[in-house]
Amino acid sequence: MKRISIIWICAVIVFVLQAQYGRADYRKLTAPESSDMILSGDGINSQETSAKDAFIIFEKDGTPFLSDDSARSLQRQETGGSDAGMKRVPLADPFILTYENKYYAYGTSSPDGIVVYTSDDLEYWTKNPVLALHKDNSYAERRFWAPEVYYVNGKFYMYYSADEHICVATGDSPLGPFKQDRHEPMMDEKAIDNSLFIDDDGKAYLFFVRFTDGNAVWVAELNDDLKTLKMETLHLCLHVSQDWENIMARVNEGPFVIKRNGIYYMTYSANHYQSHDYGIGVAMANQIMGNWEKYASNPLLRRPPGLFGAGHHCLFKDKNGRLCVAFHAHKSNNAVHPREMYITTAEFIQNQNTGEYMLSISPDYRIPYVK
Repeated sequence: MKRISIIWICAVIVFVLQAQYGRADYRKLTAPESSDMILSGDGINSQETSAKDAFIIFEKDGTPFLSDDSARSLQRQETGGSDAGMKRVPLADPFILTYENKYYAYGTSSPDGIVVYTSDDLEYWTKNPVLALHKDNSYAERRFWAPEVYYVNGKFYMYYSADEHICVATGDSPLGPFKQDRHEPMMDEKAIDNSLFIDDDGKAYLFFVRFTDGNAVWVAELNDDLKTLKMETLHLCLHVSQDWENIMARVNEGPFVIKRNGIYYMTYSANHYQSHDYGIGVAMANQIMGNWEKYASNPLLRRPPGLFGAGHHCLFKDKNGRLCVAFHAHKSNNAVHPREMYITTAEFIQNQNTGEYMLSISPDYRIPYVK
């Protein structure tokens, strides 16, 4: 018997839903779109549909249709993941800055420094012909990894790793050129994956990875220059402590911290980046220095459909204020490099048992392409 295609199956679903619900104005027919979804125990209430198992279908003027992200997933499955000649964005450890109605993407890519791509819609990206940071303007001449760029008080700050040392450079434009005032790391000891967080009281902190127990996440307060550390505040945040984190090497890395309603949320990556099981977890704390408590339900994202080694990410808001996640994944099932950038969404979902809002990352990602 011939295999029924996914499109025909979805057509049947659409027909049934249309018959059941009739006309409506942009009404979501599966899970609610707001961030007030309720978790029952370890999962979504039975009336909700898991994003892992079903496409999200809306209805407009009586005609059901797929959401943009679900339509992309359906197209990927129907075409066997083909990009129809389009090139995916070859960025590992991606970071996206939203600035003046444009997106800037930075990541691990070039042996000579840090590249930058720009986009108006998160889907199609243009590579800037000039490096945002060139090795001539930096400490070290190799291993330029995991850049993050922030606009603070009229200046752009790039935090990145060079030859396994954490560094910071500044510039007047998100395109660069970024330059170090002095070509030296922020600390003599080897460290990577430095990420800035500025609290409500204006105090700035740097989260980064030290090689103390495999890869472990630490934090230290920054001085007002945002370039030097108060070493006396150095404090351990996370180390490998859950079974899923220890499949290949002892790794907690790529920290990224946000704050919501007085609670700190640290997302991080675990396992060796070459592992198919590289993934994203989250921990919560009531104070910036911790104690940090990891979700028992970790990982939030691992092996989304068709991808392997998904991790080292950032969180950002798009032009519409929606919380998004940029992450990388392996080139293919059999090849790690060049790793490529993907984008998905995140939201906070309330647990009806505890009342806490828990961070959730959708496995339904979009594929950015190079123009």
